Amino acid sequence: MGQPTPAGIGLQPAASPLKHAAHDFHNLILLPIITLICVFVLALLIWVVVRYNKRSNPVPAKWSHNTLIEVIWTIVPVLILMGISIFSFRLLFAYHDMPKPDYTVKATGYQWYWGYELPDQKVGEFVSNMLPEEEAKKRNVPFRLAATEPLVVPVNKTVRVLVTGADVIHAFALPAFGLKIDAIPGRINETWFKAERTGTFYGQCSELCGVDHAFMPIEIKVVTQPEFEAWVASKGGSMTPDAPAPAAAPAAPAAEAAPSVEGAATPAAATAPAAAAPAAAAPAPTSTPAAPAAAPAAK
Repeated sequence: MGQPTPAGIGLQPAASPLKHAAHDFHNLILLPIITLICVFVLALLIWVVVRYNKRSNPVPAKWSHNTLIEVIWTIVPVLILMGISIFSFRLLFAYHDMPKPDYTVKATGYQWYWGYELPDQKVGEFVSNMLPEEEAKKRNVPFRLAATEPLVVPVNKTVRVLVTGADVIHAFALPAFGLKIDAIPGRINETWFKAERTGTFYGQCSELCGVDHAFMPIEIKVVTQPEFEAWVASKGGSMTPDAPAPAAAPAAPAAEAAPSVEGAATPAAATAPAAAAPAAAAPAPTSTPAAPAAAPAAK
């Protein structure tokens, strides 16, 4: 999906909830309103041509305006736009109301290719270029839409897409999923999709980004969960999340100072480290009392 369809006239088939909502907005709201307006304007043109041509109206009217008509053609378009905006805002809110994501993909636009990364699965960035024409014919895939390294995601999982640009503004667009978001250098934009079925889906950069703008396709393969896990393993990643760092052990409570008694060590001396103790051991006690210490010399 995503490649040109012979005799195609409508939107591409939808494969995600957002695209279904976009289909409903287009088919049930915009298309009927546009059709009625076009038919009404065409009828007015035909009526004016027939009723007010020179043969039917040889004497032209002298009036210059009609206040009632001017009020009507001002108020009615405003009411129509207000009605459209209600459904438009609902769709816009659905794009921003992302469910809890199961996986995160970072897509970076370069001149002129895409780089993909799955940080949670520890899959480093890999480059996705346009598949050469001979290789595309050999694989029987659409040339200028197929990529050398497609992005692989699991089916029925909410995938958050973080989009940025490395050099100029690109756009990450895949019609079947309703994706279209700018990739701006120095900024990360966010969107999401949830593929409803397995298969291969195609898109392209949709922002004019240089001479090879037309040659940076987007290819997304939607697979089953076991196939996705095997692909992650082939990229050197892991489905096991990193274990949280162990919490630091609580500090031991400070030793309480013993009550001071005559001849006992002071609290400071009691809590001093052993390294600060005198190197020489105290002399063993004898039956003869030690001589009194000499008095300090007078200054």
